[in-house]
Amino acid sequence: MTGAILAGGSSRRMGTNKAFIKIDGSTIIERSVRLFREVFDDLYIVANDVLLYEHLEARVVSDIIKGAGSLGGIYTAVFHSGEKSVFVAACDMPSLDREAIRRTAEVPLGGFDAVVPFIGGRYHPMHAVYSRKCLKPIKAMIEEGNLRVTDLLDRIRVKRLTEDDFRGLSIESSVENVNTRDDLKRIGRGE
Repeated sequence: MTGAILAGGSSRRMGTNKAFIKIDGSTIIERSVRLFREVFDDLYIVANDVLLYEHLEARVVSDIIKGAGSLGGIYTAVFHSGEKSVFVAACDMPSLDREAIRRTAEVPLGGFDAVVPFIGGRYHPMHAVYSRKCLKPIKAMIEEGNLRVTDLLDRIRVKRLTEDDFRGLSIESSVENVNTRDDLKRIGRGE
């Protein structure tokens, strides 16, 4: 399977590019790239500014549809995947867990279009697998001006994974992202 890291956000609330926040001596995105190398045969970064990420040991692809946020990033990730599906994570997830990623990625799609963890009473679409069947609904939403990733989940067939599917794994921290300095403090991370 392929893994894609979405790194196109503007990071307005953090005040700096979240991908380059240092935690335990390396940036969040450097850690994510290392982790993805351990799990996936192929990986790439989806970014609105390709040059920012060219120093990383990963292929970097540009957003196909500019200004479409995370939904556009998922579209680009699925589009560029040479396989039937791709695991997608955001660049602002400092505690991604290798085994939680593997568990998500290994779930057979069967008749579903996506595999998405439902942890703590809500979906986590930035720690999920999307199939090529998602391309048309995503494009339609973007054309409608609806960029809410959670709304996509209402338009596709979702295999929902719960805490029971991740017994013994750190899924709660793996799905967590950071948007503000307070988020970093709350999870006890950051330099």
